[in-house]
Amino acid sequence: MDEQAYVYIMASKRNGTIYLGSTDHLARRAWEHREGVVPGFTKTYGCKLLVWYELHGTLETARVREFQMKSWKRAWKLREIEGLNPEWDDLYERIARP
Repeated sequence: MDEQAYVYIMASKRNGTIYLGSTDHLARRAWEHREGVVPGFTKTYGCKLLVWYELHGTLETARVREFQMKSWKRAWKLREIEGLNPEWDDLYERIARP
């Protein structure tokens, strides 16, 4: 069975509040953050922009990477975002399926 999982970063705005998470369904999870469906950090701080993501083969490896990155300094996370997405564009439209 082919599994896919992602580590992702949501942001409130460029250089704003960021949230790091992992999921096996990136489009659905990003939509949940955007719509504020689930109470929590991203809803409270308005993290609605999908600004970075990384594909992994399994949810387990994505979660390992997520926990590794959560221990990083903020500057390192910002460097990851700007390496993939220097303009901090919202990547949701690129991954959302109609």
